[in-house]
Order: sequence, then structure tokens, then C-alpha cells
Amino acid sequence: MASEDLIGVVTVTFNSAEVLPEFLQSISQQTHRQFILFVVDNASKDSTLHLLRDYDDERLTVISNQDNRGVAGGNNQGIRAALDAGCTSVLLLNNDTVFDPSLFAKLRHGLSKYQVAMICPKMMHYDSPDRIWAAGGAFQPWLAYRNVHYGSDEIDQGQCDQTRLITYVPTCCVLIRQELFQNIGLMDENYFVYMDDVDFMYRAMKAGAKLLYLPEAKLLHKAGSLTGVESPFSVRYCTRNRAYFMLKHFGIAGAVPMVMLYQFGYAAQFLLGQTGWGKYRAREKAVWEGIKLYTANQSKKG
Repeated sequence: MASEDLIGVVTVTFNSAEVLPEFLQSISQQTHRQFILFVVDNASKDSTLHLLRDYDDERLTVISNQDNRGVAGGNNQGIRAALDAGCTSVLLLNNDTVFDPSLFAKLRHGLSKYQVAMICPKMMHYDSPDRIWAAGGAFQPWLAYRNVHYGSDEIDQGQCDQTRLITYVPTCCVLIRQELFQNIGLMDENYFVYMDDVDFMYRAMKAGAKLLYLPEAKLLHKAGSLTGVESPFSVRYCTRNRAYFMLKHFGIAGAVPMVMLYQFGYAAQFLLGQTGWGKYRAREKAVWEGIKLYTANQSKKG
């Protein structure tokens, strides 16, 4: 097996039995056969581990945790295992995805052809395959480097069919050269879930790493299938981690006006009736959680 072609595919499971069968079927059909699949399970209570035990492929390695280490922690376990196994690139890949047999081959070829550090496909909604979920993305510096998806929820009419360099993509599916991990480190496990990809892409951008969007590679994403869209869980962690991100990268002096801007936005949404009292209070509490997380992390460094 040519080492330069060996991909470490890393996916993190947590009660993922509902989505695993289609994911594993997509994996098994890949024309690029030189990969190792690292499944990191975060103490699933459903039949996830049973499904994995029944999956007959010698390229599968299951790392079973006794507790939930989060997406960031799980990804790091898989990344380390992939690098230790001699993989020269790592594909971070959600298991709530479905894709055609050419996905790995197209991403691996594009990574080599364009000589970039990372490459990602066009991602479509599973329940509406002609609607874009993310055609790459970007940061908005004027909003504390908030991340946005290109083409989000647009009907695909070819408007996002140009191969181009971008600055952000969610780690739902992204192929990364092993050298980048050596240069900027792994995922920040303080995030647990959500925003860990934003942090990683921001650090990569600041280090000058090139990220390419390759539209001829495509997948379908079951967005929100495991944690829910705008669920109390996602509201809490997205808000907490946004505050932590701003403090981590811009310091107290730089982050305070940004945090206040976001809090003003939360209050405005409540006053305009766009969100309820419960969601507003949850966001305010989560902001303080993010501040405490940052100060605790600084204390550990000190």
C-alpha cells in the first residue's frame, strides 16, 4: 500500500445507530481503497457498537470510550491513531452523511493536484438533495470571525460549481494533510462540540494554510440529525463556545466589545419576539459559561 495514498478516515459516533448503516455502505463502496476507518465511539448506549462489530472490513479500527469525550476529543483520538498508523492525510467525516463511491478518490486527487493543505466537497441536504448545505465557507472579521456557509439553503443551479480557495469549512467532511496537524496542532478539546472546527480553521488560516473547495466531489448531510437544529443542547454549546473563541483569540480587551455586540443581538431578538425568554436566558447563561471556561483555561496555563 503506497503510504502517500493512505487516508485515515476519522468519524466520531454517539448513539449513531440510526445513521450508521448508510454511512458504512458509502464507505464500503469507495473506489479509493487505501484507507483506514477509525471510529471513535463516545459511550453510545444504543446499538452503535453492535453495528460496528458486524461490519466486516479489516480496515476498520474502533476506539471505544467509556465516557463522552466530545467531538473535539474524539476527533483528536482518531487523528492521533491515523498519524501513528502512517496515514499521510486525515479525512474528518461525519457519520450522518451519505456519498457516492468516488468521494475519497476525488478528494485525494484534488489534494495532490492543487497542492493544498486541506480540501472539501460540496455538501448537500440529505432530505433535499438539490439544496446546498455548504459549498465551502468564509469568516466574517467584522463579526468576530463568525463563520458562514457559501450557498447555504440555496437550490443548486451551478452557482457554486467553481473550484476555489476558501477560508472556512465545517469538519463535516474535510481531507487534511498530516503536516498541518504538525504545524498548528489538533482540535481544541475545550469546545467539546461545536466551534472546534471554527477554531481549527481559523488557526489554519492564520498559519497561511490553503483550503480548497472542490465542487465535483459531493455528499449528502443529515444536518442536525443527532443533536437537533436549534435544540437547547446546540444553543448552549454554540453560544458558550462563541464567547470562548473570542476570548481565546482576541484577549479580554479585544473580546469584550465583541461579546457585548452578540449579547445586544440576543436581547434584540428577544425584544422583537424572534426568540422566547427561555432561549434568551439560556444564551445569557452560556455566555458566562464561555467566560468561565476561558478563565479556567488561562489559570491552567499559568
